[in-house]
Amino acid sequence: MTSMSPGQRLRAIYDFKPVDHLPRGEFYSWEEALERWKTEGLPDDWRAQNLFQYDPPGRFSVPLNLGWCEPPFIPTFESRVIRVEGEEEIIQDATGRHLRVFKGRRHGFMPDYIRHPVTNLAEWKAVSERLDPHSPARWAGLSDRLHLMRREAEPVDGLISQQLVGGYMYLRALIGPEDLLYKFYDDPDLVRACMTGWLNIMDEGVRRTQELIELDEIFLAEDICYNHGLLVSPDIMRHFLFPAYSALLKKAQKRQERKIHFKVDTDGDCRPSIPLYRELGLTAMVPFEVASHCDVVTIGRDFPWLIMGGGIDKRILAKGPAAIDAHLKHILPVMVKRSGYWPTCDHGVPNDVSLANYLHYRQCIVAWDH
Repeated sequence: MTSMSPGQRLRAIYDFKPVDHLPRGEFYSWEEALERWKTEGLPDDWRAQNLFQYDPPGRFSVPLNLGWCEPPFIPTFESRVIRVEGEEEIIQDATGRHLRVFKGRRHGFMPDYIRHPVTNLAEWKAVSERLDPHSPARWAGLSDRLHLMRREAEPVDGLISQQLVGGYMYLRALIGPEDLLYKFYDDPDLVRACMTGWLNIMDEGVRRTQELIELDEIFLAEDICYNHGLLVSPDIMRHFLFPAYSALLKKAQKRQERKIHFKVDTDGDCRPSIPLYRELGLTAMVPFEVASHCDVVTIGRDFPWLIMGGGIDKRILAKGPAAIDAHLKHILPVMVKRSGYWPTCDHGVPNDVSLANYLHYRQCIVAWDH
């Protein structure tokens, strides 16, 4: 088969067409993993050497911050230490949350969330000023950044992706995961006001982008599942989230001729969410966490229309070549024949994976194409 550009390869995957080789890349790797690998011989110029044999970029994210795990506040809250309690600190993060963390550490553990910035409509009104869709600071330089991205994407037929924080992740960051569950019932007006704010900022950002470039996908960071399914009911999703999602997606598609894919990122057991998001036009999903019962082979058979990325068990990568070989033998023959799939780890590569094991995994992915 004729060699493809990175963008052509991804577009073929999205169309369930043959490719010259599987897209080669990674979901991401922990900084702690990279630090470990450096002690095991990873050279400083590993990116320049392309030691892991990744493809050049084929997907280009719109250079506009519409959030990911948190709302896209401008300005952000001041990140500061509120007080020290022995080996722990109470801090305020850029989202305005108060967290209990280990002194001097911010990663590698789950913090204790003490307070979130929105508990009532008055607090929402104050916080919403940081999500003002008419703030000139939010859009400063967007045109220049989009032109630069287009110059980089066009030679490789790059796929253009607008990433944004999903409604559940957004509400969770504003209100808190536990309090939010009560607010759906006890203060639905607050939740609706927050989601109106979400739609206003997201739609304005997408509109401004589409004035200069057509999108290939809208990519939603949701994390609405845990290891036994949905964190909220289908009725809650349909009532509080889906109206805003539907409005955003419909408006975006009306602005251009090229099809916009609707892609969702959620950890946990995503299986019950797939038919729900399909009501809105879902076409793609990542990363299929194996520890939460997400086997891409089974899911790919059950949902043959779904474009899929991920599904390589990060726990297996720590176990050594024999386990890695058996795992890939289970996945790759079926998913390559099915198409519409690219392999990556099912989340960030953690630091219990050795450099030797990771290199073996990457070499297996490359060898599969030969």
